Amino acid sequence: SLVDGLLNNGMGVYEMGAAGTAIERLVVKTVARQMGFGENADGVLTSGGTLANLTALLAARSVKSPSPVWQEGHREQLALMVSEEAHYCVDRAVRIMGWGEGGIIRVPADGRYCMQAGRLEEYLRKARREGKTVIAVVGSACSTSTGSFDGLEAIADFCQKHGLWFHVDGAHGGALCFSEKHRSLLAGIERADSVAMDFHKMLLTPAVATALIFRDGQHSFRTFSQKAQYLWERETDEEWFNLAKRTFECTKLMMGLKAYALLRTYGPELWAQYLDRVMELGRRFATLAQETDGVELAVDPQCNIVCFRYHPEGMEGEALNALNEAIRQALLEEGRFYIVKTNLRGSTYLRVTLSNPFTTEADIRALLGSVAAIAAAGIKSGAGERNAY
Repeated sequence: SLVDGLLNNGMGVYEMGAAGTAIERLVVKTVARQMGFGENADGVLTSGGTLANLTALLAARSVKSPSPVWQEGHREQLALMVSEEAHYCVDRAVRIMGWGEGGIIRVPADGRYCMQAGRLEEYLRKARREGKTVIAVVGSACSTSTGSFDGLEAIADFCQKHGLWFHVDGAHGGALCFSEKHRSLLAGIERADSVAMDFHKMLLTPAVATALIFRDGQHSFRTFSQKAQYLWERETDEEWFNLAKRTFECTKLMMGLKAYALLRTYGPELWAQYLDRVMELGRRFATLAQETDGVELAVDPQCNIVCFRYHPEGMEGEALNALNEAIRQALLEEGRFYIVKTNLRGSTYLRVTLSNPFTTEADIRALLGSVAAIAAAGIKSGAGERNAY
């Protein structure tokens, strides 16, 4: 970040940031290989997963839309399909592209909060009856709330059958491509048309840096095409080194340097060790939570995101939700722990993301002990009442 700030190179045009552009390409190609893509894969780095997902869906629109939207605007009611547990930025992208509320088709999740891929056919038929042109499916690897991984192979099969664009939002879990132990969670990701993956979530990199990978590198040039004669002579040139032809950003940070510095200094082995460590922390937290009286898991975790709640016998509904909301507030006021909450099908759960590799079992036990103690005190003084804490 210091070098980036001192150089202050704009990364949109090669002449303004030659070294940073080459570094970015090296990083992108490294990620593409780790995900199992071939040599034709290419991509860019963006300022965050939200922008990466939007850019990928703009590419999907350019490639799969029956009419040239970029030049002529919308003629059809375009739509995409996504799990009901997907990150909100997918919904936001659909609305930004002008597809409206009807442009996002939410497929129900199963008991593990993974997309029910077996119902994609049903929802596609329904969308077509309603006059919608479905062009893409978005898979989550993983979901934000519970860290659940959609079945990417099944989604890939469906997209291949129907000629749809397959995008994977791997902002959090896509990094597992660097872990031999856990990369099976991403089985099928190499069949995606595009993948978004954050460096700043699971790869020890300061915010913000996201890789957007296209299986067919030419698709990265389909998203944006417009005249800017003071920058380049021909708008159709597929020049990998002029990044502004493939991204929203013209004056963008030299974000590839962060990831490159780690790769160059420690190699991908550092990332593999880190990923294995935080994934194990997730498993250990789940085990200790199940051993704590009154604590229950929302779902057996697949990664380092764990959702749990305190559930006293005989307490349900709003009283139970209020109790867990009050537990979180009390934890924040104590100042020893910071955790968040999430709502899963009407129920409030406490949520932790174990990203610090120096977290110990003693830390986890202390948190769970505090949760139980706060809950016991609250129940004694007036169960579930928000003002009782």
